[in-house]
Amino acid sequence: MSRSERSPYHHILPQVIPLLSSGELFTAADSQATRYAYAEAIIELGERNPDVVVLDADVSRSVKTTEFAARFPDRSFNFGIAEQNMMAAAAGMATTGLIPFATTYAVFATMRALDQVRNSIHYPHLNVKIASSHGGITPGPDGPTHQGQEDLAIMRAIAGSTVVAAADSPTTILATWAAATWDGPVYLSFTRDPVPVLFDAGYPFQIGKAVVIRDGTDATIIAIRDMVSQALVAAERLAGEGWSVRVIDCHTLKPLDTRAIVEAAEETGAIVTAESGIIFGGLGSAVAETLVENCPVPMKRVGVPDTFTESGPYLALLEKYGLSAQHIAAAVKEVIARKG
Repeated sequence: MSRSERSPYHHILPQVIPLLSSGELFTAADSQATRYAYAEAIIELGERNPDVVVLDADVSRSVKTTEFAARFPDRSFNFGIAEQNMMAAAAGMATTGLIPFATTYAVFATMRALDQVRNSIHYPHLNVKIASSHGGITPGPDGPTHQGQEDLAIMRAIAGSTVVAAADSPTTILATWAAATWDGPVYLSFTRDPVPVLFDAGYPFQIGKAVVIRDGTDATIIAIRDMVSQALVAAERLAGEGWSVRVIDCHTLKPLDTRAIVEAAEETGAIVTAESGIIFGGLGSAVAETLVENCPVPMKRVGVPDTFTESGPYLALLEKYGLSAQHIAAAVKEVIARKG
């Protein structure tokens, strides 16, 4: 195969690639909520490491950590609707050498229990893993009280935090395993609704290292969590119009892979960020800060505007609030035009 005929994609499952251009990615691809992948990953961690324990706050059936409890009843603790107590207990367990995975929804981990997350876990830099389902607006039908649109921005702001939000089930498993060996607190953000399974077994997951999953020279889309699939669809649509667009899966918001971002800016000259959380303080803000200090180029952020999104089907909400592939594609065209 000649260089010009080579696929621009990296680590994408072969069966996924034609779905990007056909418009069938969200109907025909294998899909799974990443919260369930976490539940699978934690069982294998439990088999590998007897120090791994799972704490729940009345969401074990929703996240399916009931399966861990059935396998390891002496290492599973359900605190009921008491997220603050759960985080404080996780901190105490970590001081004994255990590796607690404190499991709840994003809104409860990052807001209801924020005092304990900040002062009991992060301030003393304890080895607690906060596993949060329902990240961003992926719990569309559950409404704004359960849509964790602020979770990544809040956690990024805490000193010493590590913030990871994988794009699909295979990488969520890798992220969960990596979190268990990471020294210190890790925040893991999962989706409530299913997202397409994108990546093959060779995906090189490493905390703090973004991955180029599509080559391109005209602009770069940097995406996180569920928005990686939207970014890929946008890039493929733009390819049909003659544009070459790079896509980066920035699964780790903090520590941010500033080198990958600066290289993308230098090599493509235009950046779009895509996230399904509030546009303030998350991925778009982190990338903008990096670019303005290192390599200013035309940039546009795609994210939830200054509002609470309503209750509704997840994909419909992405469309309504300007987060879908077509909105990302429009943003790419805008920044390319601004390159001048």
